[in-house]
Amino acid sequence: MGRPGLDRRQLLAAAGGLTVAGSFGFAALGTGADALASGADTRVRYWNLFSGGDGANMIAMLDAFRAQHPGIEVKDSTLQWGSPFYTKLAMAAAGSRAPDLGVMHLGRVPGFSPGRLLDPWDVELLARYGVREADFNPALWQRAVVDGRLYALPLDIHVQLCFYRRDVLRKAGLLGDDGRMVPVTSADAWFEVLKEAKKATGKGLQTIGLWHNDQNFQWWFFVAFYTQLRGTWFDDARTQVTFDTDKATRVLEFLRRHITDGYADPGYGGGAGAEQFVNGAPFCWEGNWSVPVFDGARIDYGATPLPPVFGRPATHAESHAFVLPHQAGRGGATNDAAHRLAAHVVTHARQWAAGGHIPAYTPTLTSPAYQRLKPQSEYVSAMDHQATEPKVWFAGSTGILAQRVGPLVVSATTGSARPDAVARRMKSTLARLLAAKNPMDGRTAAQGGAAA
Repeated sequence: MGRPGLDRRQLLAAAGGLTVAGSFGFAALGTGADALASGADTRVRYWNLFSGGDGANMIAMLDAFRAQHPGIEVKDSTLQWGSPFYTKLAMAAAGSRAPDLGVMHLGRVPGFSPGRLLDPWDVELLARYGVREADFNPALWQRAVVDGRLYALPLDIHVQLCFYRRDVLRKAGLLGDDGRMVPVTSADAWFEVLKEAKKATGKGLQTIGLWHNDQNFQWWFFVAFYTQLRGTWFDDARTQVTFDTDKATRVLEFLRRHITDGYADPGYGGGAGAEQFVNGAPFCWEGNWSVPVFDGARIDYGATPLPPVFGRPATHAESHAFVLPHQAGRGGATNDAAHRLAAHVVTHARQWAAGGHIPAYTPTLTSPAYQRLKPQSEYVSAMDHQATEPKVWFAGSTGILAQRVGPLVVSATTGSARPDAVARRMKSTLARLLAAKNPMDGRTAAQGGAAA
């Protein structure tokens, strides 16, 4: 079957309109290293969105690959995170100018027209270079499969965590003999922990650094706790909305209570939650990318997945994944080298874990070197309890779903709308999105408005 044409205006609107600028720890600006190996036989063009600490770790991993494979020249480019990255990647794939290898958030893959803008991985070729399905979390691997073919190779998962100050919790009697915070298994128990922690908190500090006014963080927290309640989004055919407004209301009321009970200060915004934590607040709900920040602050802290307040462990997770942007003539030595490069980075991700991310390649997680990493090894269980957005074209990191629903969650949390009313609005928003057509996938209309 031929590939339907893609209208340039559609691509620009779709790729650019499905994302917003990243939050603290995500923003990426700059140009990657262009270290061209002399005498190389094969060249791989690789686009990524990593800067800062992640960028430095990625460059170190690429340099290690270059040293081991002098016959492969890697030309890596770091593009601006957000709309510019996804727009340029889509246009390049549609216009026969795609790089040989790229990076995407796994949740964005279904909306990026697998089979039209992305080429599938050759799993036999990956296996030749040490990457096999058996070495990945099953749920994570399946998220990368569309229509029975692998369209993304997971590098990691990055998760929302509950960071805690050991010094404050020790003073409050909330630290166990193992040096970790006491277990929490219900919403009431969590608020009791906050109550005791507040007594040991310095004056003028909020108890929990909740990013109350960030639509992405609020949405991610909602996804985590809604998943703990076993809430669903759509039926298997992606034709009906199964969103449970009663469960959603419970989650929204739980989030709102942090402000009404005085544990989160609505006057703080932006990165103030992390700043308050560095200054002595007992807790901070943040992404694992904050590990280098808190390490640099030289504070005594730990980290655990978001508390299972509804009885079932689940914490929000996304994934950086390697993809093969569509090339009409993909194959040969360059395609082989792209597979080899991605496999090398995935199987040598100990360096990547320094940025706080949990490597997707599970043998890394049981290695002595990884087990010595703190606090990374403390929250590795998140791999088995991932709360992810639904597998639909409009979902994924900072995608259109977050743009539409995130502000609704914020309105409930900050008190400008009733949680039950917001839950109903969320359900109607999901219905409208499900009925809409993916601008980058001509197959969508035949599937009731959803790409599986």
